[in-house]
Amino acid sequence: MDPVQTAQMAGTVAATHDLSMIALFMRADIIVKFVMIALMLASVWCWAIIIDKIMRIRQLYARAEQFEESFWSGGSLEELYDRIGARPLDPMSAIFVAAMREWRRSAAKGLSDKEQVRASLAQRIDRVMHVTLGREMEALERHLGVLASTGSTAPFIGLFGTVWGIMNSFESIAATKNTSLAVVAPGIAEALFATALGLVAAIPAVIAYNKISNDLDRYSKRLENFSGEFGAILSRQLEEKV
Repeated sequence: MDPVQTAQMAGTVAATHDLSMIALFMRADIIVKFVMIALMLASVWCWAIIIDKIMRIRQLYARAEQFEESFWSGGSLEELYDRIGARPLDPMSAIFVAAMREWRRSAAKGLSDKEQVRASLAQRIDRVMHVTLGREMEALERHLGVLASTGSTAPFIGLFGTVWGIMNSFESIAATKNTSLAVVAPGIAEALFATALGLVAAIPAVIAYNKISNDLDRYSKRLENFSGEFGAILSRQLEEKV
């Protein structure tokens, strides 16, 4: 046999037996390629969300510590409200600002010395804090559904790519009438690569979703506790005005 033909055949065999990730992707069927690309994009998106949420939660806890330190320092609530202004930087400050804004509006009208109005004001303050808390937590939980959806569907999408790839492998086996491992292995590896990508996308998404959800639940309870304590403080101040 000619040396050139021998080299070409050796190169073809080596390319066929190349099981690197790039080679598996390049040899895959168009449907399997689409599945792989979708899973890789989902994984990148999930990691972007994970990093953003982790950094955001750390920032929230740090700012909550700073705000509570100022709040419980014994200083004037009016001065704290003026210092924070109309643009609070974290949910706890936003709850405080919303309640103080409602307090100031009612105080400006001179209605805090009436018993019925005092009760109505306390209810409005509690309602305002509750609405603000819900709005802030809704913003914090945004995009968590992407992690949940990826964690639950990515393995099945990868399995679809695997099934499709194995079907193509069986068709190739039937066409060549060769069932040797050297012929079967590359096609099976391409198919299983889709499942591997599905697991790579799903496992971090599930772990991160559970971790971030637990952290946000604890933070939400912290906000609820602050709302209750601040509401009690304002109620005592209303009673002192009698």
